[in-house]
Amino acid sequence: MKGTAALMAVSLTTVAVLGFAGCGGKGKEEAVKAAPQVIQGVTVQAVAEEKIADLQEAVGTVRAKNAFALAARIPGTVSSVLVREGDRVAKGKLLLTLDAAESTSGAASAQAGLEEARHGVEEARARRQLAEATFERYHKLFVEQAVTRQEFDSRQTEQEVAAQGLARAEARLIQAREAARAAGAVAGYTRITAPLAGIVTAKSADVGMTVFPGTPLLMVEGEGGFRLEAAAPESLLDSVRTGQQVSVAIDGVTGTLSGRVAEVVPISDPASRTFTVKVDISAKGLRSGAYGRVEFPTGSHPGILVPKAAIVDHGALTSIWVVGKDKTVRMRLVKTGKSYGDRMEVLSGLTAGEQVVTGGVEKVMDGARLE
Repeated sequence: MKGTAALMAVSLTTVAVLGFAGCGGKGKEEAVKAAPQVIQGVTVQAVAEEKIADLQEAVGTVRAKNAFALAARIPGTVSSVLVREGDRVAKGKLLLTLDAAESTSGAASAQAGLEEARHGVEEARARRQLAEATFERYHKLFVEQAVTRQEFDSRQTEQEVAAQGLARAEARLIQAREAARAAGAVAGYTRITAPLAGIVTAKSADVGMTVFPGTPLLMVEGEGGFRLEAAAPESLLDSVRTGQQVSVAIDGVTGTLSGRVAEVVPISDPASRTFTVKVDISAKGLRSGAYGRVEFPTGSHPGILVPKAAIVDHGALTSIWVVGKDKTVRMRLVKTGKSYGDRMEVLSGLTAGEQVVTGGVEKVMDGARLE
């Protein structure tokens, strides 16, 4: 009996020990499972409150700084069109010619009149020289009392008349020269040339078309620069200034451009209650007619800006990974505002001094610890 009792006591002790050992192993496993994951290779940045510019947006259209609409100045018929839309042309290049018989014949007639006036001057100059020489001879004879007073006066009168005839001939020459110049200029209107180096952006004329003064023919835009002509609200009329630096975004051009206010037209449109602001811009890929937006600063307000790389979007929800004092990362829902370049304003959900994950966001999970 005593041996049996001793054996039972040993068995109970063994069971207790095994049971205790089993409980200890399960607790360790749960502790391992509850340990947070440690992550590396992420960038953390502390956010701070700063002054953020208040911006008012205006939209407009990109136009070339130098653009010329070429129109007919005389009536005629288009005889040749030497360019197409999109062609690059040099300054002075012949673009189009007109057939204007009246202008051409008028120029020829004026040129003939000019030649006739030149010959008239030469004849009048020859008469004056002859009259002067004759007067000199008669003057000597008159001194020697070889001719009468009447004969001397006649030669003197002939000299004066010849001088007046030369003056009239020279005046007619000047008149004929100016007439020829004017007729030549009118005749030159039959040749339409490029007023500057640029691109032909519009062609309204075809060969055989009859045109009249003012008929549009071609549009040439210079490549010397572009500007955005924006319609700004009346509320900005007192705050927009010439020379002011502004931010510009153009459809089809990557990134934000820097522009300078070149001109402010202080006349409001009564229908839209806007006024025109012309902003000079420079970038590759600009084209006339493109849609653009410009932002004018109107003041500032305190706020928090974070890099766009820190923003995590989940459908309609926007969140940021926030790092606590114990280096534990938690996801926090925030409300964002406008973007400013590569940063975005956080309106609520974040306070100054907190740290957020700005790089390696894809590695982070809720509850993880940063090493």
